[in-house]
Amino acid sequence: MSMSSAAIPTFETVLGALSKLLDKAETYIAEKKINEAVLLNYRLAPDMLPLTKQIQIATDQAKNGSSRLAGVEAPKFEDNETTIAQLKERLAKTIAYVKGIDRKAIDSSGDKTINFPLGPKKAEMKGADYLNHFVFPNFYFHATTTYAILRHCGVPLGKQDFLAGIPIKIT
Repeated sequence: MSMSSAAIPTFETVLGALSKLLDKAETYIAEKKINEAVLLNYRLAPDMLPLTKQIQIATDQAKNGSSRLAGVEAPKFEDNETTIAQLKERLAKTIAYVKGIDRKAIDSSGDKTINFPLGPKKAEMKGADYLNHFVFPNFYFHATTTYAILRHCGVPLGKQDFLAGIPIKIT
């Protein structure tokens, strides 16, 4: 399996599922007459980042990770989303971007050194290790945390919602 065939469909599927989770959150907010800002700023623990930031980081992992592997500059997003509609737009922009990345460039980066920021420091890894041991775990962490926050707040979600769009045949 190539790196691009592992990365791009994964990002597309999971980001698409996050958008569907936000659809359910919108319905829940309307039904329960909840202030949207309260939900978007919710966090599971005082030292955690809020829901909005979880989605921003998940999209950043997809676009920045893909870009670094392809050796191109990633688009910059302002991180100024304050509504579910804006977050869904960010998800859609990220999906469109990663689908357009040069797959051959990603596939040729397995043994290349990838440099990336790590907080205030700089880090480097070989491309395949970067994708498998840094990008994917971080991407899934923030996607799963998004699900957990929404579920904790009462949005009626189940595991199938998180797995939405995965090409699985159930018999």
